[in-house]
Amino acid sequence: MNTTRVIRCLVEKALYIRRLTPDIENQINAELTRLGHISDVDYEALELLMYEMDAGRIQLVSNP
Repeated sequence: MNTTRVIRCLVEKALYIRRLTPDIENQINAELTRLGHISDVDYEALELLMYEMDAGRIQLVSNP
């Protein structure tokens, strides 16, 4: 996977399944740690994810 798209793809996955699993969250955190910075586009993707969670359209769940 193109490293510049990893965070956006993970956010897209969470939005598609309407759930933020610990696995997705850990992968996002690992990628942020690996990169050491966040692009504007990735920031906007994460901002959208947080907005959807605040609105109740995305649930934070434990792994099945």
